Amino acid sequence: MNFLEKLEKLNLELPSPTAPGGNYDSITIRNDIAYIAIQFPILNNQPLYQGKLGGDLSTRDGYKALGICALNVLSHLSTISSMDQLVGLNHVEIYYQATETWDEGGRLADGASDLFVQVLAEKGRHSRAIFGVERLPKNFSVGLTATCTLASTSFRPGCVKPHRRGLS
Repeated sequence: MNFLEKLEKLNLELPSPTAPGGNYDSITIRNDIAYIAIQFPILNNQPLYQGKLGGDLSTRDGYKALGICALNVLSHLSTISSMDQLVGLNHVEIYYQATETWDEGGRLADGASDLFVQVLAEKGRHSRAIFGVERLPKNFSVGLTATCTLASTSFRPGCVKPHRRGLS
């Protein structure tokens, strides 16, 4: 079963790739490693899950928000490569904003980790780091960056250009 069939089985679909919020690329490839810029819980240009965990939002809300971030990572990967050429996810970094007393980062982070493994199976297994921060842009509760390895023949020429926002 390919990853699109797995998404369908989970009643999920890939959102439109998010646009960068500044002068950077959403995805950059160096050798066979793809680096995906921070993804927020934005679903088809709709910002979701804004606020602090443990205050405005529950751990379950944050879990769902990171699932959306993970879908955005997969959406960006699907624009630059055949997902069949994905060697594997390497590492994810998760950022969250929360109240002082909230301390459920591991459960929160599973929102992304669970989705990656459900959709990509062994290719979705990864290491991760979790960071509590004082503030995220636009009051998003969570953000996620990722790196993965691609087969060297999998790149689509010119793939990064549509996802770059230049200075005007």
